[in-house]
Amino acid sequence: MSRQNVSSGSPLEPQIGFSWAVRIGSHVAVAGTAPIADGGGTAGVSDVAAQTRRCLEIGLEALAEAGAGARDVIRSRIMLTDISRWKEAAEVHGEVFGDIRPVCTFVEVSGFINPEWLVETELDAVMSEEEQ
Repeated sequence: MSRQNVSSGSPLEPQIGFSWAVRIGSHVAVAGTAPIADGGGTAGVSDVAAQTRRCLEIGLEALAEAGAGARDVIRSRIMLTDISRWKEAAEVHGEVFGDIRPVCTFVEVSGFINPEWLVETELDAVMSEEEQ
């Protein structure tokens, strides 16, 4: 099976040695996605829902680059610096994936590279045969 590495253009990708997303066959995995604003910086500072929304938007963009979409998502991971705010992230997750219902895990982490980031997400997808 061929491998497709999808790059976001981040200068950290070659430095760290990672891709924004990787597709092998029908499987696509999206790396940990931070709430980066369109022009740089952090989207939705102090707002878990806004940051979750931005993370999922970016993750879905990565899936699209690999030829997949939201309906192909089978697993999502929501990482929060304050697990007591999980419902804020869950509401946004439900807006995006309410009809798709992938498996989902919420976990608390001690922090991210940028202390303004309250949330990061990961997505895994499997594309249908028609999409390949």
